[in-house]
Amino acid sequence: MPRPFRLSRRAMLGGAGALIALPWLEAMAPVGRRAKAAMDPALRFLAWYVPNGIHMQSWTPQNVGPGYDIPLILEPLTDLQSDVMVLSGLTNLPGKPEGPGDHAGGTSAFLTCTHVKKSEDDIVNNISMDQVLANAIGDQTKHASLQLGIEGGGNVGNCDSGYSCAYTRNISWAGPKSPMPKLTDPQVVFDLLFAGFDPEASAEELEARRKQRLSVLDYALDDINSLRVKLGTSDQAKLDQYLTGVNELEQRIKDEAIAPVCELPPGWNGDYDNFPAQLDLMIDVMILAMQCDMTRVITFMYQNAGSYRDYAFIGAPGAHHEISHHMGLAENFAKLEIIDQWEVLQFAKLIQRMKDTPDGDGKSLLDNSLVYFSAEISDGNAHNHNNMPVLLCGSGGGSIKSGRHLKFDNEPPVANLFTTILNTLGVPNDKFGDDGTGPLSLA
Repeated sequence: MPRPFRLSRRAMLGGAGALIALPWLEAMAPVGRRAKAAMDPALRFLAWYVPNGIHMQSWTPQNVGPGYDIPLILEPLTDLQSDVMVLSGLTNLPGKPEGPGDHAGGTSAFLTCTHVKKSEDDIVNNISMDQVLANAIGDQTKHASLQLGIEGGGNVGNCDSGYSCAYTRNISWAGPKSPMPKLTDPQVVFDLLFAGFDPEASAEELEARRKQRLSVLDYALDDINSLRVKLGTSDQAKLDQYLTGVNELEQRIKDEAIAPVCELPPGWNGDYDNFPAQLDLMIDVMILAMQCDMTRVITFMYQNAGSYRDYAFIGAPGAHHEISHHMGLAENFAKLEIIDQWEVLQFAKLIQRMKDTPDGDGKSLLDNSLVYFSAEISDGNAHNHNNMPVLLCGSGGGSIKSGRHLKFDNEPPVANLFTTILNTLGVPNDKFGDDGTGPLSLA
């Protein structure tokens, strides 16, 4: 009998100067039980940041353990409850600023758990946990990490009570003075991931693509057709579905005509006509980046710190930051519930897509990932850095038992959770950040 067709996990489609990574296919599975047991899953990490805290009264489940009650703000995650762990009682005290500036202090400490220097130009932070992870595993993928977001802006100037804008517009830090700028234009991200050129392509091939602006898939048609006939029926269907998704996403990005948001225009008031579409596209490119193993580390800033975005389009008019200073008013509580629930709904879209995306051996992207959701502060009016709103989704390849509400009474630092995440994803770490003491038990 002929030997079954086998394909490398890192296989690419290429032609006329374009390279496209493939999703997991059955043809990539190793042969034999021993080889299959030896194949470690590609574990991933994604951090999702939201600004201005959360209305904690409508966020926190009343009971602990599995089968926890779903509070109002978390209702979009109802169908995903078994994949979502709610962690209550964690602190990120290094985010507490010197005087005013909780948004900058909390955002700069979001993934670094470091108390930063208050200055507009002399920034000093520390490496963020995502970059600790990227330094350890980044050489296994095309991109060591991706820093993405919706709202842009530079790092120069005073963005919060004397704190540099670098502290409010970045959550990923390569080192004390090196914030990792984020990409906010879905077209730029798509091109970065899928329109990379073959270094052996001729100058004529590269110039042809620049002039014709054809779909990246058009350049790979020969490879696609050659590969399809070698695959089994199941893999053929997966390949067609994946390539259709890539093609549709590229076309959607072109049709949306979303402009880059690298710098805020004068008089910008936080409103973006295509904000929901931009957000949906960013979720799509994050899924594709993980699906074809272009990177295993992603950070996403849903908005910058202290965001003034107006949510009139969902029935909560007014600047988010001002509403978050609720002053105990019922009308502001009602608006915060609308805004926070909508933020969780967008996060739920990502988690559902990850759960629905196969990642080999009967597992999904979510099974082989840990996804962290939180904000820079807890209550928007108190600006506190204790009892942080924290979700951890996925199981890290089966190492984490999800679907529970864990309540910590001794106020452990978020830094300890990051130590646990790093260890789970294969990066040994004794402690992390300014106040870390060791791994956090999630038993």
